[in-house]
Amino acid sequence: MYILIAGGGKVGRTLTHELLKMRHEVTLIEQSATRYRLLEEELEHVAQHGDATELMVLERCGIQRAELVVAVTGDDEDNIVVCQVAREHYGVERVIARVNDPRNHDLFDLLGISPSVCATTSIMRLIEHELPDHELVPLLELRREGLEVVEVQLGDDVAQRQVSEIPLPEGARLIAVLRAGASDIAGPETIVRPGDQVLAIARSGLEDALRRALLT
Repeated sequence: MYILIAGGGKVGRTLTHELLKMRHEVTLIEQSATRYRLLEEELEHVAQHGDATELMVLERCGIQRAELVVAVTGDDEDNIVVCQVAREHYGVERVIARVNDPRNHDLFDLLGISPSVCATTSIMRLIEHELPDHELVPLLELRREGLEVVEVQLGDDVAQRQVSEIPLPEGARLIAVLRAGASDIAGPETIVRPGDQVLAIARSGLEDALRRALLT
């Protein structure tokens, strides 16, 4: 697969190395001349100098045949532009964008740029996961499919019952039950007990309904 990466910072550099190990063809575009020179010494012809928001630079790097474009610069506006141009002007079906400021996530969604990844949001979810009193933590969001994988921590006051007895909202399903370091794939007869951690998949917007069904 030919993959074009915009942004030669730590994220772009690491992605390039990993993808090359997987034997993909990769071009890494970096705008900073200083950083580009370092990347050129390390990656040789894989690194290209230029502004990835400019059509001339993208075409020089072969975007016409790119199967995936990844925008991981430190500027959200640049990442949006790169993904929009790749998809709408050159017909690249698969784009992935880095979101630097979590407040801009809705803008990426509004423009249909998906999937988008925000390190700050991901770290916050990990922090929430480690808090002893967390109830529901989003683990994975499948924006294109409109689905979300969440973890729910059941309190000590929750009644023991089978999965089939839980009034889950339409569009939600339990995946697994975690207890004492072990996990069990959730089926209709699986027992859910106080203190369990439950993994569920649900359509976006059903988080509150899912929480009520599991915690009451």
